[in-house]
Amino acid sequence: MTRTIAIVNQKGGVGKTTTAVNLAASLASLGESCLLVDFDPQGNSTSGLGVQKEELEYCSYNLITGEISAEALLLGTCQTGLSLLPATIALVGAEVEIVELEDREYLLQRALAPMYGTFKYIFIDCPPSLGLLTLNALCAADSVLIPVQCEFYALEGVSQLLHTIQLIQQRFNPRLTIEGALLTMYDGRLNLNTQVAAELRRYFEDKVFHTVIPRSVRLSEAPSYGQPVLHFAPRSRGSECYLELAQEVKNNRQQK
Repeated sequence: MTRTIAIVNQKGGVGKTTTAVNLAASLASLGESCLLVDFDPQGNSTSGLGVQKEELEYCSYNLITGEISAEALLLGTCQTGLSLLPATIALVGAEVEIVELEDREYLLQRALAPMYGTFKYIFIDCPPSLGLLTLNALCAADSVLIPVQCEFYALEGVSQLLHTIQLIQQRFNPRLTIEGALLTMYDGRLNLNTQVAAELRRYFEDKVFHTVIPRSVRLSEAPSYGQPVLHFAPRSRGSECYLELAQEVKNNRQQK
């Protein structure tokens, strides 16, 4: 049975794409079949997996407009067991173009339906907003993973996101749950980071992953080489942490 996880935070620069690419690649390395859906017009998950966006004729924009099927759009990656549905800047016009369509909230869900059963996990890398693209992702998802940067304004906007998730549960997708909050860009040498981490754990309680993603040069460098950190720097702390997170996600699934 496929589990679809949307990686969401309307605040930019918190590690959404880093988490999408590296968690999916790490789970695939553990033998799980994974699909990463790049649903952000910036297309960073696409380039982060070594795909040249300018060479693409179709992307996830064409997927939700019905011009191409998920199966035809599917791309392989450097990680065995991980496939990609890419994005380009063309996706930026989607919110305007689909706003008048009937059942516009479920376009992505319907487009991904043929992939259910093919993959164990589907991850959706969402844009840094709570617009129609993110709404589509949340309507297609079983759960939400929320990366939260360890900084002073970490909780700013999170309450709005949780309110949005609650509304979607009530109106569009009653099966939607919170997979967990993930602490990112953590530096244990800084008192502020440890204080923010403690505050986030009080706020989210048992919904915080035990794994914490450190601030890491290797994690920052890997996308420029078009590789997950597991390939770029397999012995780095960032690689180890995403493997730990992958095992935690896998264990959570087995417990449900």
